[in-house]
Amino acid sequence: MADELQCWRCGASLAALRLPIGRTEECAACRSQLHVCRMCRSWDRARPKQCREDDAEEVRDKERANFCDWFKPRPGAFDAAGAAAETAAKSRADSRFGKKKP
Repeated sequence: MADELQCWRCGASLAALRLPIGRTEECAACRSQLHVCRMCRSWDRARPKQCREDDAEEVRDKERANFCDWFKPRPGAFDAAGAAAETAAKSRADSRFGKKKP
C-alpha cells in the first residue's frame, strides 16, 4: 500500500483518519501532530525553507502544527531508516551528556 498515509514520526497507519487533515489532528499511536511540514508533499530538506512551494510562508518548526494553506498529506512520510538513526543519535547523546529533563 504505497499510497497509504502513515504518521511521519512513528509510521502508524492513518487510514482511519478523515481527510483533509485538520490542524489539530494527532496520531493515535504516538500523539504527534499531523498538520506539519514533515508530513506534507511539499516538504523537501534540500530546498530553501525546506519547501517546494515557493509561495508558502516559512514555517520554522517543521514538526509542529501550522496554518499553511499549501499542506497536502504525503504518503510515505515515515522514514524508518531516519527514525532509527535519530533514536540512535539521541541514545548516544543521552549516554554522554545525561538524559535531558522534560
